[in-house]
Amino acid sequence: MPDSSPPPLQLGRRSLLAQAGFAMGSLAVSALTPIGARATGAIDLNSGSHPKARAKRVIFLFMHGGPSHVDTFDYKPRLAIDDGKPLPFDLPPNLDAVPKLMKGPWEFARRGQSGLWVSELLPHMATLADSLCVIRSMHTRGQSHGQAVGMINTGSDNLVRPSVGAWLSYALGSGHPDLPAHIAIGPATAHGGPRNYGAAFLPAMHQATAIGSNGKPGTAKIPHLTGGLDSDRVDRRIEMLAALNANHLSNSGPDREIEGAIQAVDLARRMRSAAPDVFNLDSETQATEQAYGIDESATREFGRSCLLARRLAESGVRFITVSSGQVWDQHSNLQKGHEKNALATDKPIAALITDLKQRGLWDDTLIVWGGEFGRTPVVQGSNGRDHNPQGFSVVLSGGGVRGGFAYGQTDEFGYYARENRVHMHDLHATILYLMGIDHKQLTYRYAGRDFRLTDVHGKVVDGIVT
Repeated sequence: MPDSSPPPLQLGRRSLLAQAGFAMGSLAVSALTPIGARATGAIDLNSGSHPKARAKRVIFLFMHGGPSHVDTFDYKPRLAIDDGKPLPFDLPPNLDAVPKLMKGPWEFARRGQSGLWVSELLPHMATLADSLCVIRSMHTRGQSHGQAVGMINTGSDNLVRPSVGAWLSYALGSGHPDLPAHIAIGPATAHGGPRNYGAAFLPAMHQATAIGSNGKPGTAKIPHLTGGLDSDRVDRRIEMLAALNANHLSNSGPDREIEGAIQAVDLARRMRSAAPDVFNLDSETQATEQAYGIDESATREFGRSCLLARRLAESGVRFITVSSGQVWDQHSNLQKGHEKNALATDKPIAALITDLKQRGLWDDTLIVWGGEFGRTPVVQGSNGRDHNPQGFSVVLSGGGVRGGFAYGQTDEFGYYARENRVHMHDLHATILYLMGIDHKQLTYRYAGRDFRLTDVHGKVVDGIVT
């Protein structure tokens, strides 16, 4: 009978010596990543020096491209009254827009018992108005996508810095012993790429595990998690890599980068057992799939991503990004483009909030909806809107924020944040606060300096906290 065992790996002399020392190397790996340390981070939330945690996890619904705030959550009746009239103040610099006001094609109405203004563009989210907290006075740095995308994801418009999820992973660790704390779902972010969910100078294990769809309904895919080589061979390769890293660490002495690589490899090994069940959507009921729109072509992909986000939230993942892809960038054809994007995302998002509520997870899950900036109240071309970082909206839900509530104001046309202005650093400080972290105390020493997510800025937006 022929030998059916997997063929041996082809090793050179150095690799063979490294493999021979694997027993010692594996002990080093185990010492660096004890079971008890897998769910812990750098912050002791019981120390008394940090605020009380309202949320245990964050789901960031990234509407990449910049949805128009004046057509979604920031009602400006003056746009209809003064449609076609010139803007009564100067345009910000570097804008390819005509200083002529343009009303939106969608009607606004007061929704829910709170009377929160929401446009008909988002009918499903509108039904949950009493569960939404709208910050209408956001502003940020970056007239271009690259700058503003960097700001919302990392707090920096021009430097490579750890992402928000990486900071939370570093601070709190994962709530599941065999899953990462930080996962990014959906199309890769076009502006900045992996830097927007990367770890930069934090240990490598804190960067996001990126997940895409493999095109088969009911499944999600992590590259190289399954498939390809047989399981025994993959295990041997992971063991070999761990041994090489451990040997490198023993020769170099204490090194946070090598230790981070060892932890990342160990996490990859453990994920091969835990992750497939979490990522497999086949166990969900037909009613759940219909609620998320998985049975409809327009909502299938984003609905699948939102459902996966709920499963990851249940499993203890700390920070989950669900990206729409760069689709909200309507420099022309505003109505057609925004309606297509809203159709794809609105129903799944409402289903996610409702599902979290039904499972008792909404109160301690912070949901953040928004793009890198908003859109201008003036026209670009004949029927589009340009970028507007000077004033826009971000929507929060659950996780210790007030529901049915609008905070701050833009001017009467929706161009500039005027009342209770909230900078992107303030939003990040508030997210950390709701997760039980004082943003000024969450630091990491690198290149002789203590860095933090909010740099030297940021203040908590107390007015939105319950």
